Amino acid sequence: MKKFQFLLSAGLLTVLCAGLQPALASVPRSQAKPAAPNIQALDSLVDSELKAKGLVGLSVALMIDGKVVLAKGYGRSALDSGAAVTPETPFAIGSITKQFTCACILKLAEAGKLSVDDKVAKYYPGLTRAGDITILDLMNHVSGYPDYYPLDFVDRRMLKEIAPDELIRKYAGGKLDFEPGSQYSYSNTGFIILGRIVEKVSGLPFGKFLTEQVFKPLGLNHTFYEPDSNQAGIARGYITFVLSEPEAAVPEAKGWIAAAGAIYSTGSDLAAWDLALVTGKVLNPSSYALMTTPRQLTNGRTSFYGCGLSISFRPDRKVLAHNGAVAGFYALNACVPSTKSAAVVLSNFDSYDAVNSIYSKLMAAVLTTAAPYIPVISGPPAADAHKLMLASFQAGRVDRTLLGDEFNWYLTDEKLRAASQRLKPYGDPSEVDVESTSERGGMEVSRVRFTFANGVLRGLMYRTPDGKVQQFFVSKD
Repeated sequence: MKKFQFLLSAGLLTVLCAGLQPALASVPRSQAKPAAPNIQALDSLVDSELKAKGLVGLSVALMIDGKVVLAKGYGRSALDSGAAVTPETPFAIGSITKQFTCACILKLAEAGKLSVDDKVAKYYPGLTRAGDITILDLMNHVSGYPDYYPLDFVDRRMLKEIAPDELIRKYAGGKLDFEPGSQYSYSNTGFIILGRIVEKVSGLPFGKFLTEQVFKPLGLNHTFYEPDSNQAGIARGYITFVLSEPEAAVPEAKGWIAAAGAIYSTGSDLAAWDLALVTGKVLNPSSYALMTTPRQLTNGRTSFYGCGLSISFRPDRKVLAHNGAVAGFYALNACVPSTKSAAVVLSNFDSYDAVNSIYSKLMAAVLTTAAPYIPVISGPPAADAHKLMLASFQAGRVDRTLLGDEFNWYLTDEKLRAASQRLKPYGDPSEVDVESTSERGGMEVSRVRFTFANGVLRGLMYRTPDGKVQQFFVSKD
């Protein structure tokens, strides 16, 4: 399952958000509310990309401001039957499973049945350095246990069923890859251990605990753990090798992916999960904070990974993301907690570049609509307002009906006369460039750059929605 690791490094979301800067830059920052995405255009884009890139099927969801605005199936769930993908068709989500596994651990911690600081030795005393490695280390991928699934295909080992404890003994009972806590290195091995810890503590099979504690309470009616991949209605996975047409994938035998990646779900169910997670319906605030906080390593660096989630910081917002890949499937899911927005793409064909291309368009819509709210101002655009106020200050005469009460009081005639003497030598600006707009206290906050023949000045203005100037300051560059 190394297929997803490239998104979980220090450069995470490089692919998830590739090509989004032009889209973000084109959004007017002074608008009252972010522009709604063109759902019809996105729907057409997904459909055309699926056909053009030769994909098999997709389950797609887009959530904006807590509402799912697109939830649709595209293409075929299986080539032999030709069955169409519907919004209810479950796809394997691979390592997106890991955030569900971490939620199970954290729910047990909230119930006082374990602690994330418990040593692995409490549950598996015979494993390497088990007395030094914690449950949290496993969730953060900093344990040092080697990854049992580092390749991008199902190798000979995984064609034969394996017992979880045998897998754990084999891959966590030998030499560590590094000193625990000192490095981040993606390891599926740790999540097999976590799944077994859930079973040992709860007394239930992992799938039963997951279903009873997460799937059912949240109404994830099309999400399943280790379903029979041959049953009707389940998407079948397909692979490609060196430009081949889609070929039926041979799945990993039972025991090989388990709590590390064995969930099947739909785009809309994952969007519902995202919303539940970020609105406190899954975990209490302290557990959620732990889950979504990057791990600080003992070498002084940050991992950019919390518990089953990659963490990225885009301008003005935090993005929680993960992708997943198991035999014949590729899945991507990202959520912006501050705007309750998310993008999900699930594919039953492991053509990564084609799927990433679709995903980047959905993420562009998510990040564009996640732009900070800036109030509508009754009056001229920010650049014109700055230019007018600068000219008034230079002239030493201000229309005080344009000013808020406190700024009227603050801007005494004496202050205005002195400011006029300092500003007059600059003359008229040749350019007035708006550098940024934001919101504070319900006001538009705008910063501009005035360019003159003999220098550069910067203006800072606060305006309330009624157009009143509540503050105008000028400083040297």
